[in-house]
Amino acid sequence: MSNKEGHGGFRKRKHDTFPHGQRRDGKDVNSASPVMVAFKAFQQELDARHDKYERLVKLSRDITVESKRIIFLLHRITSAPDMEEVLAESEVKLDAVRQKILQVARELLGEEMHQFHRAITTGLQEYVEAVSFQHFIKTRSLISMDEINKQLAFTPEENGKENQTPSPDAQDKELGPWRLRITPVDYLLGVADLTGELMRMCINSVGNGDIDTPFEVSQFLRQVYDGFSFIGNTGPYEVSKKLYTLKQSLAKVENACYALRVRGSEIPKHMLADVFSVKTEMIDQEEGIS
Repeated sequence: MSNKEGHGGFRKRKHDTFPHGQRRDGKDVNSASPVMVAFKAFQQELDARHDKYERLVKLSRDITVESKRIIFLLHRITSAPDMEEVLAESEVKLDAVRQKILQVARELLGEEMHQFHRAITTGLQEYVEAVSFQHFIKTRSLISMDEINKQLAFTPEENGKENQTPSPDAQDKELGPWRLRITPVDYLLGVADLTGELMRMCINSVGNGDIDTPFEVSQFLRQVYDGFSFIGNTGPYEVSKKLYTLKQSLAKVENACYALRVRGSEIPKHMLADVFSVKTEMIDQEEGIS
């Protein structure tokens, strides 16, 4: 073994031969030199960017939590006596979520959105899931990405509703409309997550004696699945992963429709939910074995 390397495999570094004071002391560094001034500016820019990223992560977390609460609220429609009251309450909560998204738009004003996309994508996907779930309950159709983006265009009057103290780098950009656009990937991932909520809505509605909703949901999920099948493996990796979950949700809804059509007259309405929950567990076990 060479003398330069010990038994531990550590090589003696060249700068260890320099005098200790020369390496540790920064007294001879000129802080007014162009290089130091440039690196000081780089430091401030990076610190500001990291702070902005952390603020966006916190806003995205708030959007995710509030969107999940809206979805839980909308699931009450299957058992609530007054559907309009639940929809009105969900609209109020969605407006509150849009105010959070407005804060995100203020943070991203003048920035390249894709540099911060990872910080906000989870919240945007959850918002797409919540707003598309509400739209399906109202119209039995899928909301388009353009419609969602139209709801995220804020007028100057709306800018003043919340967040009266914007970030320092946005204080001089108060005029004009504020806009945050949902990307196609966020839209597709949100719609893919929607299928799971529709599957739960289907099973819950059967338990309450509603035998029409499962067939409506089944037809809608087939159309969504066909649309995702056209994308195939050519789309983003996350979309192809969601396709398997979408197929599982469709299989469970189709199984419920099959049982309703074939054995619906034999099973009392108050027992339908128990029958479907058992069938769903059997499907999950079969998928786990395979």
